[in-house]
Amino acid sequence: MKYPKMREVKEAVISLFSKPYTSSFPKGDFKPFAGYRGKPVVDEDNCVGCETCANVCPPNAITFIDDKEEGIRIITRDYGKCIFCGQCEEHCITGKGVKLSDEIYDMACFDRSAVVETQERDLLICENCGAIITTKDHMRFIHEKLGPKAYSSILNLNMINERLRLGGEADTKTDITDGLKRKDSFNILCP
Repeated sequence: MKYPKMREVKEAVISLFSKPYTSSFPKGDFKPFAGYRGKPVVDEDNCVGCETCANVCPPNAITFIDDKEEGIRIITRDYGKCIFCGQCEEHCITGKGVKLSDEIYDMACFDRSAVVETQERDLLICENCGAIITTKDHMRFIHEKLGPKAYSSILNLNMINERLRLGGEADTKTDITDGLKRKDSFNILCP
């Protein structure tokens, strides 16, 4: 039988009388360090529903479903799958739609549905073929980002008319016939 070396005995005696080198998290508060990546928090006012975060999420924790019948996009965030990599925050087009919290870190639970969040956004749909263009919030964001250049697009002019209510839908809406004509350029169509 091999006896322990003096260095190992010394280390055992020192560790017996010293404080543990672990955090006091379960009993005390956890103090996150600078740059800590906690739960991604979505800002409803700044998220435009553009699906960029879903496209860059490595574990596919963020998914979206487009419902053409209802005209909504349902964005689902499953924090049980999230690896807290920060890609959603880094690639957010608004820069403020998703932020990693350094305060929300304890997400342990027994029910997996408790860590799933959903969000709904109104879709902008082509009036001719029914294809999904984007969300209305995303189009408003693009309009604000472009500034005066946004007025060159008829699609943006229709969005401005809808938001400012300059004219009713009956004033600006034209029926789309079988063949697209010049007057149809004032409808919301695929680019």
